[in-house]
Amino acid sequence: MPESILIVDDEDIIRESLTFILAKEGYRVREAPNGRAALDIIREDGIDLVLTDLEMPEMKGIELLENVSKVSPETLVVIITAYGSIETAISALRQGAVDYILKPVEFDELLVKVKRLLASKRLKLENKLLRTELNRQYDFGNIIGQSPAMHRVFETIKKVAATDGTVLINGKSGTGKELVARAIHYNSKRSAGPFIPVNCGAIVENLFESELFGHKRGAFTGATMDREGFFKAADGGTLFLDEVSEIPLHLQVKLLRAIELKEITPVGTALQTGVDVRIISSTNKNLTKEVEEGRYREDLFYRLNIVEINLPSLAERMDDIPLLVQHFVAKYALEMGKDVQGVDNEVMKYLLAHQWKGEIRELENIIERAIIFTDGAIVTKGDLPGLFNVRPDSMHPFDTSRTLKDAVDDFERQFITHVLRAHQHNKEATAKALKISLSSLYRKIEELQISLQP
Repeated sequence: MPESILIVDDEDIIRESLTFILAKEGYRVREAPNGRAALDIIREDGIDLVLTDLEMPEMKGIELLENVSKVSPETLVVIITAYGSIETAISALRQGAVDYILKPVEFDELLVKVKRLLASKRLKLENKLLRTELNRQYDFGNIIGQSPAMHRVFETIKKVAATDGTVLINGKSGTGKELVARAIHYNSKRSAGPFIPVNCGAIVENLFESELFGHKRGAFTGATMDREGFFKAADGGTLFLDEVSEIPLHLQVKLLRAIELKEITPVGTALQTGVDVRIISSTNKNLTKEVEEGRYREDLFYRLNIVEINLPSLAERMDDIPLLVQHFVAKYALEMGKDVQGVDNEVMKYLLAHQWKGEIRELENIIERAIIFTDGAIVTKGDLPGLFNVRPDSMHPFDTSRTLKDAVDDFERQFITHVLRAHQHNKEATAKALKISLSSLYRKIEELQISLQP
C-alpha cells in the first residue's frame, strides 16, 4: 500500500496543488482545512506524514502537532510556514516536528524532503521489526529444555533480565552459555543496545588491554589509528566476556576498575571515558579454585558473581535430549531444504546412551551431519558417524576418568535431589524415606551442595 500524506491548510489552492504534486508521485493523499478535521482523519485512518500550516482557524498547527504526538506518535509532522514565522517553526521542531518548509512552497524541495523523511521512517520500522525478530530468536523460551534443572535456569534468567546486575554463567564448553547471555540481554531494558561477545581465551595477552579499552594512535607499534575497544562498542548494551577465567592476572584489576567506576582509560592516554555497560561473563573453570590458588583476583570474582547461573551438563538433563534432537532436526532440515521429520527409535537409543563430552554443541553437530547424509524422512543409524557403531546396550554409562568417590557423590546427589522433589522438599519426610537421620540429611545437602530450590 502506498504511504499516506495528509495536507492541512485553510487555503484551498495550497491543498489542491500539493495534493496534485504528491499524488502524481504515487502517494495516497488526503486533505483537511483545519487542525480539528485533520485530527479526526488521523484517528480514523493511519497517516504516515502530515504537512500542516501554522496559522489556521479552529486548531492551529502547533496545537495539531501536540495532539498528533499523543494520538499517533508514529506519524511524522512537517510545518509549512512563511519566512517571517521561522522562529515559530523552530519552536515546532523542538516540540516534535521533523522538518519545516517555507512558503511559497518549492515543489522539488518538498518532494526531496518527503521522500527522505518517509524513507527514514521505513528504515526505522524495518529496524524495529528486525529487533523484534531478534528478541524472539533469543527469547529464553527458545532455549530448549523441560527438565527441572533447566526450569531453574529459566526462572533465574527471567529474574536477572529485569535488573542490571552482573551475571556469571558456569558450565562446560558446549552447554549454551552464550545463548543464555543473549537471552538475558534481549529480554532486558538494554535490548535496543548492542550485545558484544568477547572470547577472552582467543585474545593475545599483550593486546588484551587494547582490545577491551581501546587505544590511541601511536600508543604502541602497529597502532596506526585510534581504535575503540569492546567496552566502548558495548556502550548502552551488554558486554559478554566468555572464558573470563583467561583474563591475565595483571589486567584483572583494570577490568575491576572499569566495572566498578563505569569508566575506561584507552591505551596511550590518561583521559578517562565513561561507559554504560552491563557485564555478563562465563567460564568452564572453577573460579573459586582459581582464586584459592592465586590465579584469579578475589575482588573481581565477587564483582562478576553477583548472580550465578549454573548450566547443567547433558548428563544432568537426559530428559531434554529428545527435545534437543527434534529441535536440531527441524533446524537443519529447514536450512537444507529437506523433508526430514525426526529420528527412529534405534537412533534415539544411541543418542541417549552416548557420553556427550562436547555437550549440546556435539549433539548439534551430530544431527547436522545426519541431516546431510540422510535420504529419507527419518534419520536411521546408517546416517550417524562411525563412533556410533557400538550397540547402545553395550556402551559403558560411566565416565571412567572419574574417581570412585566422585561417581558415588554424583549418584548420591542425584538420588537425594530426586527424593527431595518427590516429597516437595520436606526434609523430615525425605530423611524418613532415605532411612537416615535428619542431621545426616542436612550434612549430605551441605557436603554435596544440593540445591534446595523446588
